[in-house]
Amino acid sequence: MREITFVEALNEALHEEMDRDKKVFILGEDVELAYVFGVTKGLAARFGKDRVRDTPISELGIVGAGVGAAMAGYRPVIEIMFMDFIMLAMDPLINQAAKLRYMLGGQLSVPMVVRTPGGGGVQYGPTHSQCLEAWFMQMPGIKVAVPSDPADGKGLLKAAIRDDNPVLFVEHKMLYKQKGLVPEGEHLVPFGRAVVKRPGADVTLVGVGYQVVNCLRAAEALAAEGISAEVVDPRTLAPLDTATIAESVRRTGRCVVVEEGHLRSGAGSEIAAAIQQEAFDYLDAPIGRVAALDAPIPFEPRLEAFVLPNPDKIAKAVKQVLGAAV
Repeated sequence: MREITFVEALNEALHEEMDRDKKVFILGEDVELAYVFGVTKGLAARFGKDRVRDTPISELGIVGAGVGAAMAGYRPVIEIMFMDFIMLAMDPLINQAAKLRYMLGGQLSVPMVVRTPGGGGVQYGPTHSQCLEAWFMQMPGIKVAVPSDPADGKGLLKAAIRDDNPVLFVEHKMLYKQKGLVPEGEHLVPFGRAVVKRPGADVTLVGVGYQVVNCLRAAEALAAEGISAEVVDPRTLAPLDTATIAESVRRTGRCVVVEEGHLRSGAGSEIAAAIQQEAFDYLDAPIGRVAALDAPIPFEPRLEAFVLPNPDKIAKAVKQVLGAAV
């Protein structure tokens, strides 16, 4: 175990998987130079330009080429530079990658990973700051990973590359410089297995991606006021480990779900519905939700902060839940 950044953990996962399997290759805009976020830095020098392939600016073409390569037995790792741009590639991703294995009766698979940075906090504005993972939760055939720290980033990315199904791998931009302890060498995190990041007794906080970090910060502040908050990280949204989340809620009796996607029809809606179904009799108060407001993400820093979740908003929601009763 050594302390490295989230970017370094992802880069290490890519190096290890490309070393392990010659069918793994990288496809995307400027992945050779990696000058935007640096996740693919050094891969072209190590593995050559045949396996680290810069593409034209065409998300539709990039993902379409990835689908074909995956059908032919390769394991492409595609980078979409900003999550907002993924809507340009929805047809090959949703109508082809997610459905071909089913439509062809399992005769072939589409082992493809689409890596993409999402989220705000860095003043990139309405078209470069969105969290769209809830869109993909509704699509059978595609898996969705939302790591919240460097160790899970490495372990989930390695697991995604080895998976025989298409995976949307969401990397929040605010995580890239975050440091954490990460195992050296082989480290896999299985999909569909949530983890308790902080134990507690009074309320369960379920965070999605970077909001796990904000949940932990809120839990620390609440502890100073005598409130014990348990923090659960789903790690993947599809599949979603509702059993671990419900088990936590049964212990605490209260829950607040936190995501950076917009409040209306977000991932938190599905998580809250699952809690209602599996742990309704244990709830001592309505389930709280914290999410981005239903507005485009602003450029201006104070307005952006107003729209996005933060530890203070989470702590306020916890106090509302503690003060409420069914």
